[in-house]
Amino acid sequence: MGNRRQNPSNSGDPMDHITNHPATADMQASDAAHHLHPFTDTVALNEKGARIITSGKGVMIKDSEGEEILDAMAGLWCVNIGYGRNELADVAARQMRELPYYNTFFQTSHPMVIALAEKIAQLAPGDLNRTFFSCGGSDANDTNIRLVRHYWASLGKPTKTHIISRKNGYHGSAIGSASLGGMEAMHAQGGLPIPGISHIDQPYWYAEGGDLSPEEFGLKAAQALEAEIERVGEGNVAAFIAEPVQGAGGVIVPPSTYWPEIQRICDANEILLIADEVITGFGRTGAWFGSQTYNIRPDIMTIAKGLSSGYQPIGGSVISEKIAAVFAEKGGEFAHGYTYSGHPVAAAVALENLRILEEEHIVDTVASDTGPYLAQRWAELGQHPLVGEARISGMMAALELTPDVSARAPFAESGSVGPICRDHCFASNLIMRHVGDKMIISPPLVISRSEIDTMIERAHKALDKTMADAKAQGLMVAGTR
Repeated sequence: MGNRRQNPSNSGDPMDHITNHPATADMQASDAAHHLHPFTDTVALNEKGARIITSGKGVMIKDSEGEEILDAMAGLWCVNIGYGRNELADVAARQMRELPYYNTFFQTSHPMVIALAEKIAQLAPGDLNRTFFSCGGSDANDTNIRLVRHYWASLGKPTKTHIISRKNGYHGSAIGSASLGGMEAMHAQGGLPIPGISHIDQPYWYAEGGDLSPEEFGLKAAQALEAEIERVGEGNVAAFIAEPVQGAGGVIVPPSTYWPEIQRICDANEILLIADEVITGFGRTGAWFGSQTYNIRPDIMTIAKGLSSGYQPIGGSVISEKIAAVFAEKGGEFAHGYTYSGHPVAAAVALENLRILEEEHIVDTVASDTGPYLAQRWAELGQHPLVGEARISGMMAALELTPDVSARAPFAESGSVGPICRDHCFASNLIMRHVGDKMIISPPLVISRSEIDTMIERAHKALDKTMADAKAQGLMVAGTR
């Protein structure tokens, strides 16, 4: 990238409203000197320099060199209403002037958190009517560990502390939530997972289904939960936690038989079901919540990301009346909380975000129009000779890259081709994420049909270039699972 300094623009383009910022190279040098990035190889990043994002509008973001990029990941799965909605900035400014901060400890509350909790209760399925607020998904899932253990202890069952999760699931990166997740690379650092958590196989038919049909494999994967409950002992198990669709694990869409069997097992045993809706909530699957898409009846639902479309850090644990009743009837203090639980500015922004989602019928449009259209166009990418499977659920989708489509084979050098494709996408001003040799998307829910066409066109070109590079580098060699 060059050393050009951006000047204020008189073009009227909403993406050109930021005044002078330092030259790109200067910002990259300062970033390398003072900023430690999450989930990043610092040496590799500092060698090339970060791409500096300066503004955004709709599904597009702009970098410090003036390049406009189609963000097919909605930031980190979160910018559901798109970038640049002034309404959210306006309510944030108004709330900052009126009540910039107050806590919800010490028997106090404030209008914004009350209104937001009520709105979430209106939108959430079933009897999920009460929310414990956090700053995001990681700490909400940490809350869930404390919550379910306190719940069972309050009922006189203190041995019910164990939580079952899934391999390759993602529930955050704090000590507790990273332990709930099943990411091996995360567990390899920091002595994770903590005690009292175990993991069963994921419902990943493409890679792990073998000769079973998706339906047969879905039942098998779900029945691993029953076996784990028997191993640990039902009297020791507090809860099972899972994402309706595994997001960071590679958009693993479960077979149709999976969730009904999981629900049956939870109903047949005295354990709580936690649906981690941090990614799937607020329209991502074409319903307000993934639990509605997959007919899940959770006792607790983890929310974040789309709750504010990423405009403010906020999350929460939405609990059922069954759990809320124990807190209301048993009394006593739940010795847990965060300084910024239900922050008034974050709550005000979340309320405005939910208003926009609702009044502009954004979730309905995903369900009836743009979601089906994206599914149609995504299936076309599935015909590319480098793609073994193209799967999708609403506005989240994945491509399995493979050297041998018929065999659903991995690359012999695992994880070598996905980064090549990611770089070709980025060079073509398209943000797609790679997970190993899977390419995934999660665009803003406001993406239009024409923008979907642009995304598919750029993705197809990136696949062509990736295949050419993989052949030239001798990477089109099948491995074994």
